Amino acid sequence: MVLVFFSGCSTRNITAETPAKGYNKIDGAQVSGLINRLEYQGGAEFSWLDLKNGIERNLRYLSRKPQKSVAAKYGRMQITWEMLKRTNEEMLGILPLLEESPELLDERFVWYSMAPRTLLTGYYEPYLEASLTPHPDYPYPLYSVPADLKNLDLGKFHHRWRGQHLIYRHENGEVLPYYDREDIDFKGALQGRGIEVAWVKDLVDVFILQIQGSGRLVLPDGSVKHVLYAGKNGLKYVSLGKVLIQRGLLPKEGMSMQKIKAFLAANPELVKDLLTTNPSYVFFRIDDEGPFGSMGAPLTPMASVAVDNKVLPLGSLALLTTRLPQQGEKSKAPFAKIVMAQDRGGAIKGTRVDLFCGSGPEAEYLAGHLTSWSHVYLPVSRALMEELEAVKAE
Repeated sequence: MVLVFFSGCSTRNITAETPAKGYNKIDGAQVSGLINRLEYQGGAEFSWLDLKNGIERNLRYLSRKPQKSVAAKYGRMQITWEMLKRTNEEMLGILPLLEESPELLDERFVWYSMAPRTLLTGYYEPYLEASLTPHPDYPYPLYSVPADLKNLDLGKFHHRWRGQHLIYRHENGEVLPYYDREDIDFKGALQGRGIEVAWVKDLVDVFILQIQGSGRLVLPDGSVKHVLYAGKNGLKYVSLGKVLIQRGLLPKEGMSMQKIKAFLAANPELVKDLLTTNPSYVFFRIDDEGPFGSMGAPLTPMASVAVDNKVLPLGSLALLTTRLPQQGEKSKAPFAKIVMAQDRGGAIKGTRVDLFCGSGPEAEYLAGHLTSWSHVYLPVSRALMEELEAVKAE
């Protein structure tokens, strides 16, 4: 049985500069060039073994999947869970050898370029001053998932809706959208329910935490807790950066999270109006460990990425090439690294990839300024591909 179908590029309106949408096989010379970039841009502190824990987490996730089933179909290429698992196993096995023998990346894998290229953005773990008990200095609550928030799997009703969910609430026998940001933050829709998990000093910090999905709470005694994504209200995410640009309040050039924070701090009278343009709302839980991605496993800074799993499934390995902004510099630094698809995001659609930058000031700067056109290359176990070709030839 043929489980995977790869097709060459369609010739209609396709040139070398405009490859067909999907995954397109690259030749040996291109692969060699990519390997050289990995070696050159790894840096003195780079070690292939830094990927070991993340790949093992991928394998734990992938081992629970039906191996012969299709994980994603993008363009004319079908990616099965078996492809992802075998590729991770191959990579894990050669990690100790790659420093001396990087050519194994060519020998052991067939490489495919994702088209079109991707817009790379970044996210990070913000630090918030917070209290786990109510206090006048910490007036803004973080909420856990409310009991009246309902989640209906629409795929149970029709295959066309597979993977889609309806998030709602009941009121007087009527099904309604769940409360939006204005209802929760400014009209007290969730007050008095006892579902607060923490309180923080700044409402804008709450907003930013919800965009990033997780963070760290710095408590009055100096201890730190992880605050992690637990759910959302199901309403559409609206980019505040785009709103500020559309209203002529900030220029498109040089837009960053830092500029948004500075604008809100300088214009407190606009905070309510601007924050409520984004009705999406995120709920949290507190933990001693984190952050965790959508696979339920810890993320690796500068190696874990959030993806649209219809294009790049969770558990995938990929080679990412791009240029990263540098604090205090006008130019961007070249960057090439094997990354792991271990998270999802509401705003991550199509080929867009979101790089987890870690925590702290450097991560905040990078995530806040990262908008770079980038290329993604998907490795597939060569041994598996040869097995599938042999089956196909029978």
